[in-house]
Amino acid sequence: MPRPAIKHLTPKEYLILEEAAEFKSEYYKGEIFNMAGASISHNRIAMNLSSEINLVLKNTKCQVFMSDMRLWVPAKELFAYPDILVVCNKPEFYPDRNDTITNPLIIVEVLSESTKNYDRGEKFVFYRSIPTFQEYILIDQYSVYIEQFNIGADGKWVLNEYNDVNDILRLSRIDFQIPLKDIYNLVEF
Repeated sequence: MPRPAIKHLTPKEYLILEEAAEFKSEYYKGEIFNMAGASISHNRIAMNLSSEINLVLKNTKCQVFMSDMRLWVPAKELFAYPDILVVCNKPEFYPDRNDTITNPLIIVEVLSESTKNYDRGEKFVFYRSIPTFQEYILIDQYSVYIEQFNIGADGKWVLNEYNDVNDILRLSRIDFQIPLKDIYNLVEF
């Protein structure tokens, strides 16, 4: 039996549905993808890092947002919910919205088994189409392992890896550093 046709939604239709939805969904070129719930480790890691960044950014032109702030990637027709976004200067929004950022400087994703390949691969490609985007942090929630990607002056992305709880993650685009032990505080492997 043939599969029924999938109705492709416009961004406007998606946003209307998302406002009434009980659960968050991502949008890619007219299709909606339900998001799975996050584990306790995922939440602890995101909260540990975002709260420390928020303290450092106090009284600066930069702001940190967590996973309820949506991101619009226009070149790829993608609405996503990164775990952490850092925006410097004034946040820019999708037209007529105040809940959908378009100008992140830094994006952080906490990896799960179901999303790690997408976050490292296609999603990273999508994010790189954002002109303001300059730093990408991927945090493993199952072991001490962080991947940090920075765009160089030559336009090439460079990878730094951290796998020791005593390592210090230094964000290159803002004046921020944190020991990995603080990112992984209370996380049980």
